[in-house]
Amino acid sequence: MIHPARLKKGDTIGVVAPAGPPNIENLNKAIPFFEEMGLRVKLGRNIESVRGYLAGTDEERLEDFHDMIADRKVKGIFFASGGYGSARIADKINYHLIKENPKIIWGYSDITFLHTAIRQQADLITFHGPMLASDIGKNDFDKFSAHMFHQLFEPTELSYSEKIAPLEVYTQGNVQGQLVGGNLSLMISTLGTAYEIDTKDKILLLEDVGEESYRVDSMLNQLRLAGKISAAAGIVIGDFADSHSQAEPTSTLQQVFEDYFSDFHGPVMGGFKIGHCLPHFAIPLGTTGELSTIRKTLLIGPGVK
Repeated sequence: MIHPARLKKGDTIGVVAPAGPPNIENLNKAIPFFEEMGLRVKLGRNIESVRGYLAGTDEERLEDFHDMIADRKVKGIFFASGGYGSARIADKINYHLIKENPKIIWGYSDITFLHTAIRQQADLITFHGPMLASDIGKNDFDKFSAHMFHQLFEPTELSYSEKIAPLEVYTQGNVQGQLVGGNLSLMISTLGTAYEIDTKDKILLLEDVGEESYRVDSMLNQLRLAGKISAAAGIVIGDFADSHSQAEPTSTLQQVFEDYFSDFHGPVMGGFKIGHCLPHFAIPLGTTGELSTIRKTLLIGPGVK
């Protein structure tokens, strides 16, 4: 796997919207966050374009992304928001251009499709973390989540333990493997495509938002039938925010996880604050991780060089 180069003060980062249209007010509020870290911010030319539920046409969103990849002065690309639409440009992306110009690529949610495609087509480590309009530009963005950006300035091994939040063990074990995954519904959308997620011998991260328990059940069942769960070496269950209805107890979602993972052949642990949540523990995808239910830890190798 290719580690992108670390950021340095004075570097320029690019901001694009490959999915839904970002809240421009929140986007603008987020810019000083990066400037205070000593970075310059360059916005995509089409960042304010709107085409219904998309941030402009497919061509406009693709153009902005390719422009930032090709620009040698841009050292990292940060996505403005998620929503829907990243998968629409996946088959048009120039993955050779990415491989020839590796740089930090950061986002989550709908960006899961791009994380998967870029990792498998360009061998580049990317980052699952908070975005400008969706998170950083909001009043409740917290110091812990902000601190996670420091991993971009120095190769850093991350350690997640119960010092951050309680963790629940579904099956015991200890395993090392490449960390992959992200948003569950987006992983489902890769199935049957040229960008179908590869989980073989991997530590698979699962997270989602706003999905009721029966929908989570349905998606996990599809992953199971596609052989993606049994192929994985370990499972990390991230945050499933708002994933039950008011009439449905939260314990129902726990029952779903127990149904799918209680007899899993490797370690499965849940409760990680990774996903649509605060604090948001940002992580590199494509690096080597170690999941231990004995120590109740997830260790993750550096994402930059």
